[in-house]
Amino acid sequence: MYVPELEVPNATLDARFAAQHEGLIAKLEAKTGIRTRFHAPADWAASDLAVRACRDALHRADLAVDDVDLILVGTDSPDYITPATSVVVQEKLGAKNAGTFDVGCACASFPTALASASGLMATNAALKNVLVVGVYMMHKLAAEDDPISFFYGDGAGAALLTRSESPGVLGAAFHADGAYAQRWAILSGGTAEPATEASVREGRTKVHMYDRYPPVLNDEGWPALVRKLAAQVGFAIEDVDRFVFTQVRSGTIEHVMNDLGQPLEKAEMIMDRYGYTGSACIPMALDEAIRGGRAKSGDLVVLIGSGVGLNQAGVALRLTDDLITNRSA
Repeated sequence: MYVPELEVPNATLDARFAAQHEGLIAKLEAKTGIRTRFHAPADWAASDLAVRACRDALHRADLAVDDVDLILVGTDSPDYITPATSVVVQEKLGAKNAGTFDVGCACASFPTALASASGLMATNAALKNVLVVGVYMMHKLAAEDDPISFFYGDGAGAALLTRSESPGVLGAAFHADGAYAQRWAILSGGTAEPATEASVREGRTKVHMYDRYPPVLNDEGWPALVRKLAAQVGFAIEDVDRFVFTQVRSGTIEHVMNDLGQPLEKAEMIMDRYGYTGSACIPMALDEAIRGGRAKSGDLVVLIGSGVGLNQAGVALRLTDDLITNRSA
């Protein structure tokens, strides 16, 4: 994982928004558990974060960049509308032997990309090492005077999939509902509404929450996706050693774990110290769990990603000896 160095604590945001939104930051902190976040330098793009996470993954796997066959980048804060951010990552990383493509389903992108990479490897013996990256830099796409920027922290997390006799990725499950597509969005700048002077002036080229997402979408959707994944893969929910959910609100995770009948201690939570890192939060949280010894060799881990759209994706993993052995490298 990689997190940039510029810390933006809640006190800084409170000073920015206090005049127009008195007490708002304190309310959001109490509701979400977010206390601080980190931002990259102003001249960085999402690819700069992704490359640093990729280098960390390669170092810990003791592999050279030339060993990478494919790079998948999951994000909804890309460097450009086109070309794909993955080709920029490939160039900056120097992975000349790798093909690339982007996965763009907001904050469900990392588990979706992980499942896609696993499926491609299962059907293509030539793919031996695949880098899967989740990266988030949404704060650069938000208006500075929009309190929604409270949520956005920058970060990246990468996983290196390699061939093994013992399966690591056990299965995946998905859910979507496009009826919510325009509730939290950047509505101008694509083919539906190309950017114009007026749309820029009106803020439509910036990310904005136009209507709230009903909490029930995650409160009920996440447990449903866990149960769907358990039924498809064939495991009991109580056998899951670690749950990693999208890191947007601590209360949602508490509610979901109660619904599943599982102790909260089984769930990783990092939003308090990194903010909402979107497409990057799941690999970041998984990395923290491994480094902290809360996810160990042989553990069954469930990843649940949920993003605007609505997109939701779940993946079940069995952690391997190789992954755990190199956690402190």
